Amino acid sequence: MTLIQELTDLINKTDIQVTEHQIQLLVQYVELLDKWNKAYNLTSVRDPHEMLVKHIMDSLMVGEVLEGNSFIDVGTGPGLPGIPLAILYPERSFVLLDSLGKRITFLRQVVFQLKLTNVQPVKSRVEEYQPEQPFDGVLSRAFSSLTDMVSWCHHLIAIEHGRFFALKGQFPHDEVALLPSNIELIKSSQIKVPQLVGERHVLELKKIS
Repeated sequence: MTLIQELTDLINKTDIQVTEHQIQLLVQYVELLDKWNKAYNLTSVRDPHEMLVKHIMDSLMVGEVLEGNSFIDVGTGPGLPGIPLAILYPERSFVLLDSLGKRITFLRQVVFQLKLTNVQPVKSRVEEYQPEQPFDGVLSRAFSSLTDMVSWCHHLIAIEHGRFFALKGQFPHDEVALLPSNIELIKSSQIKVPQLVGERHVLELKKIS
């Protein structure tokens, strides 16, 4: 089965609405990731068919809980979940932040080859990055704890409407209990990723003044 057929079958098991062109872009991204991974070691997932489930579908399913138009994916690595979400939502803008040059080099190539006009890769440490405008949402699956995420990224969103979207496996009861008093857990959504073994949760947090 081709990657396009396989991804189409996976998406058909969900409520996600995509065009044929979007599926082609997602597969092109996987092919680029597979090609660059051999030299750049961007992901521990080596098989492109596995990437469809563990990277593409895992990222796309986050989309159903997002609110807002401008997002920053902190510690994006090879562009996850930012690139799949940017393909799914061309009307939303995504800054992909990472401190490692080879990852940003790869992402610039992805943006160029896939002609993604709503993605901006940025090489920077998160604490040094100062956006011109606050984002509607901070996305990340890179942080070891929720407290780390909100402390390192607090300057990236506005108090009124900004949200942190933390991507986790099992629900992190211990981490939630340790959140600072000015951070509120608004909701937690368990997302179902076709053919993925294990739990997935997206926690939505906000700052309170």
